[in-house]
Parts: sequence; C-alpha cells; structure tokens
Amino acid sequence: MATTSAPGTEFSEGLSSGFVDDGAEIQPGIGPWRLAARRLRRNKVALFFGALFLVIVVLCLLAPVYAHDVAHTTLATENITGTVKVGGQTKDIVSPTGIPIGPTWHSQYFFGADGNGRDTAVRLLYGGRNSLEVGAVATIITMVLALILGTLAGYYRGWSDGIISRALDVIWAFPAVLLGVTLGTMFAVGGIGPIHGTFLLLPAFVIGLVYIPYVAKPVRAQVLQLREREFIDAARQQGLSNRQIMFSELLPNLSSTIVVFIPLILANAILLEAGLSYLGAGVQPPNPSWGTMISDGIAT
Repeated sequence: MATTSAPGTEFSEGLSSGFVDDGAEIQPGIGPWRLAARRLRRNKVALFFGALFLVIVVLCLLAPVYAHDVAHTTLATENITGTVKVGGQTKDIVSPTGIPIGPTWHSQYFFGADGNGRDTAVRLLYGGRNSLEVGAVATIITMVLALILGTLAGYYRGWSDGIISRALDVIWAFPAVLLGVTLGTMFAVGGIGPIHGTFLLLPAFVIGLVYIPYVAKPVRAQVLQLREREFIDAARQQGLSNRQIMFSELLPNLSSTIVVFIPLILANAILLEAGLSYLGAGVQPPNPSWGTMISDGIAT
C-alpha cells in the first residue's frame, strides 16, 4: 500500500511489501493474519532486520542489568576524578584537560565515558530504551487518534469531514521536524499544566500529534470506499447503529492498513525523537537519549 508523505518526512514502502501482496490470491480456509505471516516468512530481508531489531530491543530493555552486573555503575553515576585499569595501566576517566576516556573494550567503560565521567555504554542502552518507549507511546497516540478522526471523517462526511480534514491539512502543511521542534521547545520550557518539561513521555505526545495526518488521511480514504460496500448497507438494514457499524464492520477491514502503518510510524517516531533531542526539543536531561548523546559528544 503506497503512503503519501509531506515535506519533512518520508515513508518507505519496503516494510509494507512484507504484509501486502497485490498479486497474491486469497486462499480458502486461510485467514488474513495467517496469510500475512506466511508471506513474511518468505521475505528473508524482513526476517533478518526484524531479528536485528528484536536484539536491539532486548539489549535496551536489559540496560539496568548491564549497568548493575557488568559495568558496576548506575545511570546517573558521575566519576570525573576516578580512574580505571586498562591493559594493566591506570587511566583517568576524565583527563585534567577535560577529555574523557575512549573505549576500553572491557566491562567498565566499554564505549568510554562522557564529559561527566558517566559510562557511555550504559547511557547508550538507557537512551535506546527511552527512545523505544517514546516511539512506542507516540505510535499508539498516532494510531488511536488517526483511526478515530479518519473513520469519523470518512463515514459521516459532510461538515464533520470538512472540519477534521482542514485541521489535518493545517498539521500536514508544516514539515514534521519544524512542527516537532516548535511544539517540543514550547512544552520543554513550560510543560503542560502540572506536567514538567523534563517528563520523559512529553516528546511522545508531540511526535504522536505530528504524525496523525499521515495515517488519518489514508484511513479516511479507505473508509470512504468501504462505506459504499454492500456489507455496510446490509448492516444498516439489520438496524445496527453507526457506532456498531464502525466497530464491527469498518475497523476489522482497516486491519491491513493498521498493520502496515505501525512499523512505519514507529521507525519514523524514533528517528524524529532522536532529531528533536539532538536539537534540545525532545527528551530533556537528566534522561538520556541517542539524540542528546550525539549532541553531547559533538560538544565534548
């Protein structure tokens, strides 16, 4: 299924090809999920990168175990004046001139230290964990709101479609990075009500809002087609309410769209989070992020 992108973001069609095969025929007795799994097993490239992604996720989730049992440190431990033994030699973690130690390839400071004497490997795993968490929550926000708005706009049409579509067009008109930086900076400075700007999931809210049009518009287009199908007319004749039709008839027929968009939105959300954090508009200190670590590394 091809997706439409606006300036500032680009979605690849490669992932969707693992789930959608326009040339394949539906086989009797085989459900759509089982058929999709069979096609995915035949896609060796998708399986390889799926396994690689799973390994990265597991490593990031095991960040506390690595920090405690391997690196013997914590996320916030600073050791500017400390030393570490590397190859039988004692080296400063941070030199008197402020230069942190490089990779030791040992259990402690495997990837070296940052300017504050913190273990880079530990922060890398915790940063990946935070990036995955932000990306997952942002994807949930995007998919839920986009499905609601797209379904309402496509099913009811008329004035509700006009209002929702124009609101989506306003968000669509701005590049994703520019809109994310604007909202992220605003919320990072002032927060949202009682929620402080350093709250980890605040960037997830921003990213989730930014990507709503990229899913809501294709959902709306599909609902516009589905509402004219015979099974929708049959449901109306049976006396089902609009709410029942949307949940029992439309939503199951949107499953293929949902399956395709979830990995696309998740990947782009993680990338956008890293970019926003690098620019200071994403995850805020003391929480680590891959974007903030890149920024700190350049500054060091």
